[in-house]
Amino acid sequence: MKTEPQTLRDAHTDAAARRPRPEADVSEWLTFHRANARMYREVSEVDRWHHHELKYWVGFEERKAEELAARIATARTSS
Repeated sequence: MKTEPQTLRDAHTDAAARRPRPEADVSEWLTFHRANARMYREVSEVDRWHHHELKYWVGFEERKAEELAARIATARTSS
């Protein structure tokens, strides 16, 4: 039975295990980064010792997701 990540290390391990292939579709990468942002946010409430570092990762993943969402929107409008 898989348990939810409880520490920063667990979160990084989980993210690495779910990471899409480099050539994966942009929408797959968007889903990945959005899921990571949610996961890091949840873990930041549990692993208080690494709270601020986890908040950094939340922001990082949200920025990546926003960039990809913008790329998808641009591609839709230009096609």
